[in-house]
Amino acid sequence: MAKLFNLLLVLMFCALPMLASARSLLPDVPKSKEKAGPDGCVRPEDDMRKNHMKYLLHQRDKTVHQGIRTKTFSLEQCINCHVLPDEKTGVFPSHSSSKHFCQTCHAFTGVSIDCFECHTDKPSKSQLKTLLLPSDQKSTIKVLSHGK
Repeated sequence: MAKLFNLLLVLMFCALPMLASARSLLPDVPKSKEKAGPDGCVRPEDDMRKNHMKYLLHQRDKTVHQGIRTKTFSLEQCINCHVLPDEKTGVFPSHSSSKHFCQTCHAFTGVSIDCFECHTDKPSKSQLKTLLLPSDQKSTIKVLSHGK
């Protein structure tokens, strides 16, 4: 029994460095333009990570079946806020890129994204003016293959 206890103790001691660096094992999610709150994202980050698909499906049903269009949980608003251009090149990542906001977690969890079969994966043209980039970079933003 003492040998088993010692073995478990050694294994736990060896696992400590892995536990300390566990945060680096998670996906590196790109930052959005806004923070959750009264003037930011519609819901707190932990809620959105867990329930975003429910919100998107509910919004879809309201729009398609009832003709009610709101911006609160619309895919377009998510893209407008969360998909930002590369800081160096000014090019927006496509949904298949590991740098795309949606793809970051979906690739990590092994979940495929079919939203962009119909919807654009880049911010709407009207939102390009509001991107929070330094003024010297705003002129270098390139929107490649905007829409389908």
